[in-house]
Amino acid sequence: MKRKVTLKQIAKELDVSISTVSRALSNSKEIGEETRQKIQAFAKFYNYRPNNIALSLKNKKTKTIGILIPEIVHHFFSTVIRGIEIVANKRGYNVIIGLSNESFSKEVINMEMLANGSIDGFILSISKETLLQQDYHHFKETISQGIPIVMFDRVINEVDCDKVIVDDYKGSINAVKKLIATGCKNIALITTMDYVSVGKLRTQGYLKALEDHRINPKASLILKLDDSLALEEHLDILEREIEQFFKNNDKIDGIFAVNELYAVTAMKVARKLDFRIPEDIQVIGFTDGVLSKHARPSLTTVSQHGQKMGEQAANLLIDRLELDDEEDDVYVDENEIDMDFKTVVIETELIERESTK
Repeated sequence: MKRKVTLKQIAKELDVSISTVSRALSNSKEIGEETRQKIQAFAKFYNYRPNNIALSLKNKKTKTIGILIPEIVHHFFSTVIRGIEIVANKRGYNVIIGLSNESFSKEVINMEMLANGSIDGFILSISKETLLQQDYHHFKETISQGIPIVMFDRVINEVDCDKVIVDDYKGSINAVKKLIATGCKNIALITTMDYVSVGKLRTQGYLKALEDHRINPKASLILKLDDSLALEEHLDILEREIEQFFKNNDKIDGIFAVNELYAVTAMKVARKLDFRIPEDIQVIGFTDGVLSKHARPSLTTVSQHGQKMGEQAANLLIDRLELDDEEDDVYVDENEIDMDFKTVVIETELIERESTK
């Protein structure tokens, strides 16, 4: 990790005090013209610029973390928030929760509002609309202003920051291998469109598990659904889509669904079509939430350990905030930034219940 130049280092290089450097770079008239010009020329030569937001944050920390999530009713996100709050409260921080409702514009507005002096840093999961548009300017601008971000679950390579993810790929491989091990020959996949990163990784895991067992994947056994069908007002359409999928593929004996709602809906449709679960069709879903535990039969799931994910994200963010507090890094050399960002991978766990043998 290349360290940014501090006020102390600039002062030492020019043999002046730290306060003199700070005032000269702020163009204070309290500093003599010759000294001010010398310091400013040094800063210009090395392409330094004052980070005003970082300066203000150092002078007045809010001790508050902004959490930005795509939806509030999802069990997974509620467990992540719980984990964040446990760590934040233990370490003397409060949290503010913002909701994007899967909207790019709402995500941008929330970040702009909270970044205006309300919070010290963000923990967020990206909205589906942002992933579809691939417009990440608001994340990059926030980071460039000195406000750190930790992404969780839905993350992107295009933005350099700390990240916490689950091993979607490996978790999916293990789920499909469970279905194969219990006798399934025609395993269907119910997934999202590929622009949603977690859905794409879970699809890749499904394909890898089939490949490892020399089972040729069939395009007819993969159902890619529009994410809007997961909304409450469209659940009847979701059910019809899955029902037609069953009717087109009457030999299905196993289903891997990339989220809990798809899996529970698939079980509902299977029962409607007089399939017995797990005797005729076995079902595994991703995310171990309330629906999984109370479904009939109860659903075998891949647990993401949301609380642990939240705890890790909070520790990453607070560690970075408090590291910044220990340094005088309020001047940035744009050509030398090479932050040592971390990606923490949380292992998944297969929770076996009544929907599998």
